[in-house]
Amino acid sequence: MAKATVLGKAAKADLPKEIFAEPFHHSLVHEAARADLNARRQGSASTLTRGEVAMTGAKAWRQKGTGRARVGALSAPSRFGGGVAFGPKPRHYTVKVNRKARRKALRSALSTHAERDSVALLDAGTFDAPSTKTAAAALEKWGAKRSTLVVLAPEEAAAAKSFRNIERVQVAEVGAVGVADVIGAASLVISEGALETLKERLS
Repeated sequence: MAKATVLGKAAKADLPKEIFAEPFHHSLVHEAARADLNARRQGSASTLTRGEVAMTGAKAWRQKGTGRARVGALSAPSRFGGGVAFGPKPRHYTVKVNRKARRKALRSALSTHAERDSVALLDAGTFDAPSTKTAAAALEKWGAKRSTLVVLAPEEAAAAKSFRNIERVQVAEVGAVGVADVIGAASLVISEGALETLKERLS
């Protein structure tokens, strides 16, 4: 059974095998991480087509007799001030991933941290009041690599305030953590409360 350091303590604690004993599934992790990142895109980029630009519909000059090339609409993409050809329009980038596949991918990403010994547990109850100094000292003593992801339960506000101002440390609520967050972090810190939530969510 995998073990993890408990921040601020000398002992190690067992990691539940239900979520930390999954083999690495490259295709599933890639699919879930891509879906996570796509879901964060606004998809609000928009350009005007030749039919949408404010442009006169009159012919620029007469068809014959000028010696110049014939010309039609001034709103053509090839002309200055014309519309954009094949430009972006508002769209959504979401990709559907099956629930079982997403859970399996998240277990796989968490298990990778367990294999690398880059995951630690946190007793959030020790933070009665916010203390960035205490949080930074605990990470330094453990030897956390930047960037570090700290996963906390919603009610652990004092711990969240303690870690969120540390450079290259990202604090996330357990319900919002995705595969992209986990695999993108060099070190992972999970509170005991968040671990119970993950266990219920992924078992």
